Amino acid sequence: MCGIVGYIGNQSVVDILIDGLHQLEYRGYDSAGVAVQCGEKINVYKAEGKLENLSSVLIQHKKEFTAATLGIGHIRWATHGAPTVLNAHPHTCNCGSLVIVHNGIIENFKELRAELEKKGAKFRSQTDTEVVAHLIAYKYEELKDLTKAVREATKEIDGAYALCVMHNDEKDKLVATKRNAPLLVGVGEGEFFLASDVPAIIKHTKRAMYLNDNQVVTLTREKMVLTDAEGNILPQKVETLPWEPVALSKMGYKHFMLKEIHEQPDVIRNILVGKLHSVDEPIVLNEVKLTKETLKNLNRIQIIACGTSLHAAMIGKYIIENFCGISVDIEASSEYIYRKTVTDEKTLVIGVSQSGETADTLTAIKQAKAKGSHALIITNRPDSAMAREADSLIPVSAGIEVSVAATKSYIAQVVSFYLLAMYMAEIKNSLDSATLTSLKADLIQIPQKIEQILSDKNDIKECAKKYSGTRDFIYIARGINYPTALEGALKLKEISYINATGYPAGELKHGPIAMLDESMPVLSILMTGSVYEKLLSNSEEAKARNARMIALTNSKDAKLNDLFDFIIRVPEVSELLSPLIAMIPLQLLAYYIAEYLGKDVDQPRNLAKSVTVE
Repeated sequence: MCGIVGYIGNQSVVDILIDGLHQLEYRGYDSAGVAVQCGEKINVYKAEGKLENLSSVLIQHKKEFTAATLGIGHIRWATHGAPTVLNAHPHTCNCGSLVIVHNGIIENFKELRAELEKKGAKFRSQTDTEVVAHLIAYKYEELKDLTKAVREATKEIDGAYALCVMHNDEKDKLVATKRNAPLLVGVGEGEFFLASDVPAIIKHTKRAMYLNDNQVVTLTREKMVLTDAEGNILPQKVETLPWEPVALSKMGYKHFMLKEIHEQPDVIRNILVGKLHSVDEPIVLNEVKLTKETLKNLNRIQIIACGTSLHAAMIGKYIIENFCGISVDIEASSEYIYRKTVTDEKTLVIGVSQSGETADTLTAIKQAKAKGSHALIITNRPDSAMAREADSLIPVSAGIEVSVAATKSYIAQVVSFYLLAMYMAEIKNSLDSATLTSLKADLIQIPQKIEQILSDKNDIKECAKKYSGTRDFIYIARGINYPTALEGALKLKEISYINATGYPAGELKHGPIAMLDESMPVLSILMTGSVYEKLLSNSEEAKARNARMIALTNSKDAKLNDLFDFIIRVPEVSELLSPLIAMIPLQLLAYYIAEYLGKDVDQPRNLAKSVTVE
């Protein structure tokens, strides 16, 4: 989940590396470092903590690298070893001639370390990455060719990695390779960029080449050479990136998270364009290859995801079963991959991932495909590794999401599930045309209703201020909004560090009700519909235990005023589409509580946005 960058060209390398690392901070911010070719030697600069600490170190050494135009950088999310300067990347071999940055996990690093220590390698850190530095260095002593040394060393490595390597004996060269971790090359005029993700290079070029597993790329200022695991030269597929640099600007908002919350109406409109032409026309999903015969033969659907995407998947389960009458199983990817894969050609497997690089989900999809399942991927990154594994694809079109806490990508995933469920229902004829027409008409109105919430946030701000001092928080809901309760609680946990938990409201009496007293806020997601009265009754039970009651509701029921201490009202919406409306105030509530507490909203502690390690 770390971020790596590299540059070779004619510009000031440190400025490019630091800017690139800044754009990759969502991937980790435990420590950072750069290695720069400074004349006859490679200088390494590292710092613990956020990137600003490294910037302070670099200011003190500016004279050393003023003319430098070649280097690599790293921003770390710690896996092996504490987030210290010693464990920060880049790592070197014993003589300091070879320098490396790494994203991923080396699974056999202990065995490799023992072998290398027998050969005389002296280890300074607790990281798995340093093993790779020593291993490549030993190969280089034998081969005297950096590209060959990298290629041969990786044949002995098990695990996931994206590597970028430089050597003092080959002063005008960068070598990079990857396996089960993202890496791309930005192509400029007389210059090349390496990065874990597009934001690091988009200011400099919109032309890039994505590396496939086990490919090795060698960069000089004049050319790029791509080879396979055996050294055969491969054709280069350079493509135009779909991103714009403006996506990386806060556009006047205090935080990226607030900006991205406000982008959600337009995100939904962007998804619907080209897919929902009118209420009387069928849903169009050009990259979904599910035929009537395929759907007829399906026994079940499995949806695999992690974190926020898992909550979107839970709503997907509800609406697919409701619209299509097909049994849907939901499982966390991190659990799915460590049990027997029970799936076959009669199972549709749906993988959901914002980044399309989530390691557990990617592994799960590969396992399911090996059993003959059709893999449908819902992702914000149609250029990702997961998208390349897809038999069918739904790009959610949310644009670059910078804040670690997912907001607009979650809404985009949920909308994508609505479109998929209606698309399948139309193929199966499992919903009558009047119901489908009504759903489409209501879905088209959702962006406008979200804009109503965003235009007047005073009640949400007031609620946030009133409850920002609590240590614990409970969210309750039933039916289709139970996942909304889970996601609302997760948002609060992620950015404010308050111990928030979501429950099915009917489960309160089966244990959690013991936690209720006058210090515990309970937020009821009380949307009108089939479970409204039941949830009202559950809220009464919590009130009887002196809990501090908050309602998030579209109801105008006057009796709510006596039951609840605070009410957040949202526009009227049908029960089936209510998760799209209910989630917005919960995102804002989490945001404003975190802001009142002075937390780092966009970069909460211990988290990274793209979880690219298992």
